Amino acid sequence: MRKKTFGVLMSSLFVTGGKRLSGEIYVSGSKNAALPLLFSTIAINGVSTLSGVPDIGDVRVALLILEEFGASVSRFGSTLVIDTRNLKYCKPSVELVGKIRASTYLLGSMLARFSRAEIYNFGGCNFCARPIDMHLYALQSLGARLEGDTLVAEKLRGADIFFEKASVGATINALILASAADGVSRIFGYAREPHVLSLVSFLRSAGIKISLCDEYLEIEGGKPVSGTIAVIPDMIEAGTYIILSLITDSELLIRGADVGHLTSLLTTLAHAGANFKIDDEGILPFGKIKSPIKIETAPHPGFPTDLQPQMAPLLAVFSGGEITESVWQKRFGYLRELEKLGVAYEICDDTAKIMKSKLRCGVSTAPDLRGGAALLIAALYASGQSEIKNAEILFRGYENLEEKLSSIGAMVERK
Repeated sequence: MRKKTFGVLMSSLFVTGGKRLSGEIYVSGSKNAALPLLFSTIAINGVSTLSGVPDIGDVRVALLILEEFGASVSRFGSTLVIDTRNLKYCKPSVELVGKIRASTYLLGSMLARFSRAEIYNFGGCNFCARPIDMHLYALQSLGARLEGDTLVAEKLRGADIFFEKASVGATINALILASAADGVSRIFGYAREPHVLSLVSFLRSAGIKISLCDEYLEIEGGKPVSGTIAVIPDMIEAGTYIILSLITDSELLIRGADVGHLTSLLTTLAHAGANFKIDDEGILPFGKIKSPIKIETAPHPGFPTDLQPQMAPLLAVFSGGEITESVWQKRFGYLRELEKLGVAYEICDDTAKIMKSKLRCGVSTAPDLRGGAALLIAALYASGQSEIKNAEILFRGYENLEEKLSSIGAMVERK
């Protein structure tokens, strides 16, 4: 029986592990790409078409927010047609905004469309402090000013924006607002993640002129209308299944992934002994990790921070290793839950040392989306039945998770 707490359906995922898996898994559209695309449609006065949109919790929340503004959303399978011609200014639901971190993209999109935007307690995974100072700097550079908890911009003007470090969220908000500003803007130190470049492609399809240079993005502001794009494959989902295949010594063909987005993960694993057959059919991982792995997360094309939790059980099962987190502070809270499944570790500052460990079944609680994925990987490896509480958080970012895992022989049940 699922319990409902504070309006959220609480559930557990029961996982029977300790068996090899086999079959094919098709990678869904990227959560991290779909969300900025959806929120950017607020700045577009027209009808936009997005194909390959994953049907996941975060996307459903984003669509509810769009509908609060008066957007008309039609779904045809994985394709969404979003009509934003008749939007009206409103203050989005605090409850909805607080559910997902991507609601920060409302700042740029609302300023672009309505010349004002409220600042909320934006949601998302609670693994560290996630300030919006870089977002505010970019928006204020383009003409916004802060009045209490509201950003106001009577006149948007192009500007040069200099980021001291790469920030995906701040780059996305800057892109959206610069597309509506008069004149030319340049974003120096921009984030180069695939989902950022996907938004560039979408805004170009809506009529905005954007140039990618080595040092900066150049945006010529205009009036974007009627964007069209196919959402890129989810590289974090693909990476999760690659790690799952290796830890369980399974024969899994991961279809639909973009290999170019996975270079840092594949290179790291290959140097430690893993092998991959990569062709038009997909990615087939095989082999064993033979040496300790040292990882340091970094902005793209470095090792993704959203894949470091999933690596922890893999390191524990094989030769151990170290994970240094350089993107987000204090992102090792999930290790307390992995410890309940047998993972031994030590933390010193921003580095976690993972010891070779004997994993076991047990009861744990998903602390966040990617930490929950790490628990799932460990539970599928360990013999016996494990329970992952707070499992609904996994369905925020992994489409058809139960169905995909069941199709490759995994025994999982959500209750």
